Amino acid sequence: MSHGHLFSRDSPEERGASERLRAERSSGESRLNGEPSPRAAAVRGRLLLLAAALLWSTSGLFVKSPALSSLPAMTLACWRAVFATVVLVPFVPRGAVRWRPGLVPMTLFFAAMNVLFIGAMTRTTAAAAIFLQYTATVWAALFGALLLKERIDRGTVAAIACAAAGIGWIVAAEWQSENAAGNLIALASGASYAGVILMLRHLRDEHGPWLVALNHAVAALVLLPWIAAADVSLTPSQWGLVVMLGVFQMGLPYVLFAAAVRHVRAQEAALIVLVEPVLNPLWVWLAWGETPPGSTMAGGGLILGGLFVRYAIFPPRPIATATATK
Repeated sequence: MSHGHLFSRDSPEERGASERLRAERSSGESRLNGEPSPRAAAVRGRLLLLAAALLWSTSGLFVKSPALSSLPAMTLACWRAVFATVVLVPFVPRGAVRWRPGLVPMTLFFAAMNVLFIGAMTRTTAAAAIFLQYTATVWAALFGALLLKERIDRGTVAAIACAAAGIGWIVAAEWQSENAAGNLIALASGASYAGVILMLRHLRDEHGPWLVALNHAVAALVLLPWIAAADVSLTPSQWGLVVMLGVFQMGLPYVLFAAAVRHVRAQEAALIVLVEPVLNPLWVWLAWGETPPGSTMAGGGLILGGLFVRYAIFPPRPIATATATK
């Protein structure tokens, strides 16, 4: 909602007519300049967001594949970050590159999240890994309240309650199963990504693609010494899948997301990308026959339901000068 309405003395009907006139004028100017209308740009933005979510949702499809499931998690995490960096670097303007102390914790949080998420994928079901990582938004709200003294609104309280119930359902139901360690690792990946979210908020005046590219580059560099020491050899088919994992599952979606959020509200973007955790276990089930336990689906439903309530019913207030970064 525009803050200008708070100071307007026009009636709602007059304000509506004025807004329509401005929209028509903007649309006409866009057509004269050969640019898409705001409505067309918004539709294009939604399609780009959907494409990004679809590509992000293929992580389990790659990691759970017979060709890659035998590789160590650190190997997959490293090369995924390497090839994603190759895709992202060309989109970073030279003038956007600059040093800030906050870059250090941001990149370390991201590197930890990268390893933990891939590690969780190899030790538990794809559904549990992605559902528990999506608790990052809830962890970010809790950490923001505790460390930054940020206020928690009603929507966030609802999301926290649903996430707590969902986490408890997934972890408790599989505590004695072979997936228990993987579930805890997935939960840690969500907490790590919450650290990334908080640092991105702190660095919101920086160029979004620069931060994303730097995150991936550091995530790769941190793991390269382990890769050199482990001396894990990949077959040509494995190399092909790892390149696709980095380029199409990780790098390209960030490019699409950055282009999309210039035309779509943050609230709508957050709802559209919820397609990712829904589709991720579906692809794994269709391709590799992995069926998650009912407790995982029920807990995941609670987590995603809380996020839906958070963004659909209680949309968050925008933060000034925020950059477009997932």
